[in-house]
Formats: sequence, C-alpha cells, structure tokens
Amino acid sequence: MPLLHPNIDPVIFRLGGPFQITWYSLLYVGGFLLARSILKRLSKDPRFKFTAQQMDDFGIWLLVGGVIGARIVYCVVYDFNTFIANPFWLFQTYKGGLSFHGGLIGTVVAAIIFSKKHKIPFWNLADAMALATPTGLAMGRVGNFINGELYGRETKLPWGMIFRGGGPIVRHPSQLYEFFLEGVVLFAILWFLKNRLKKDGQLSIVFLIGYTFTRFIVEFFREPDAHLGFFFLGLSMGQILSLIQLVAGLLLAWVVSRNESSFKEDKKRKVPS
Repeated sequence: MPLLHPNIDPVIFRLGGPFQITWYSLLYVGGFLLARSILKRLSKDPRFKFTAQQMDDFGIWLLVGGVIGARIVYCVVYDFNTFIANPFWLFQTYKGGLSFHGGLIGTVVAAIIFSKKHKIPFWNLADAMALATPTGLAMGRVGNFINGELYGRETKLPWGMIFRGGGPIVRHPSQLYEFFLEGVVLFAILWFLKNRLKKDGQLSIVFLIGYTFTRFIVEFFREPDAHLGFFFLGLSMGQILSLIQLVAGLLLAWVVSRNESSFKEDKKRKVPS
C-alpha cells in the first residue's frame, strides 16, 4: 500500500475573505525570524562586522525584500500569462506563488542597500546570510509538504506518496528531499566551513553553488509546473534558473579569488550592541 499524504488543512485560521493564516505563511515568516536570530548570534563572532541591533533591523529588510523578489520572479517567470491578464495578481500573495531564486535576488538587493546605509562590508554580511538561509529554506519546504504542493514525479519506491491534487499516481515526496538537501545538508556544510573559509565571500560561493547542485538534483524527482513543463534537454524551469545561479556563483568565485585581502580580526571595529 502506498503512503497517503497527511490530510492537513493548509489554513490554520480563517478571518474572512482573503484574510487567513496558513501554515505556509507562518513557516515562511518563522524562517525569517529564525534567520534573524542566527544573524544576531553571529554578531558576537569577531569575524562579522555588524551588531545585534543592526540585525534586528535587518530582519525586516530581509522579509520585505525576500517576499517582493520571490513574488515578482514567480509572476514574471513562472506564470507570466496570468500576470499579463491580471497585473493585480502580483499583490495577491494569499493565492500562493513564490520563487526562491526571486527571493534570493530580493534579499541580496536589500543587503546591498542595508550594508551601504550602515557601512557594513557587503560580502561580510552576505556570508552571514549564507549561514542563516538554509533554515528558512527548510521551513519553507515543510510548508510546501503541508500544502501538498510541489510534489514529485511518479515513483515505485516504498516511501512514495499519493498527494491530493496529484491524482492516483504514487509520487516522490520531493518537498522532503529539498528539506533534507537544501536545509539540513547545506546548513551542516556551511557551518562546518564557517571557521575554515575566512575570506569574505567564500561562504556565499559555497551557498550559491551548494544550493544550485541540491536544487538541480531534486528537480529530477520533482514534477515540473503543469503550465511550463520541460524546456530544452528536458530541463525544468527550476534547473534553468539554477544553472544561471551557478554561473553567478562561479563569477563570484573569480571575483573573490582576485581579492587578496583575507579575514583579520579587529576588536576595535565592533560597536557595543
């Protein structure tokens, strides 16, 4: 007997009309709060050049930048026809539709602006973000699993599941694959390398390339969006965006390799939090 996806109501509270609290939104916001908590912890590390108070403020920047970027890229890249037919759909986030790659762009833009405003070296802040991001990714994938969305392709493996909305087909629980690879494994790798890669930007490279490989692999087990299907060489949109991110990671590696300055502890640069 195949496993059945647990019938969990995606909505926790209904407040009337479009106003409701869902597990996905709760976990999404929780991921940002957890990321902010990690950033505040990193502020005590002499390697990083920001304070806990600055990270309190930065948490809001991350949330706003991430949601805006994730929504815009999803609407433009993943469902452009719906967006053109109804531009107001861009603001209807309660109907779902967020792209990690767009969220990454949004948070990077937010980090660039914030780092300039507070005179924090951007790559130093980016490395801290790289350490904090996998926890948010993990929580987001749990939300996808609860919603029964982004399920996998057909499988005969014993842990395959039948998802509501996915028909009678037994499918890979690809959300859990992503939870493990993008969340648990990538988090462990980055924290293992935290005190071993001491040049600003190196952890960011590991994150970008690590996420690219884990997402690219999982996409072979994940059902592509029905309205998009496959592209050239049988690749999904997620894999194409991951390849673009890989190029960005390699370019970043080249830039960082040309920067001869390495991490030097400077106790005087810390501002009391």
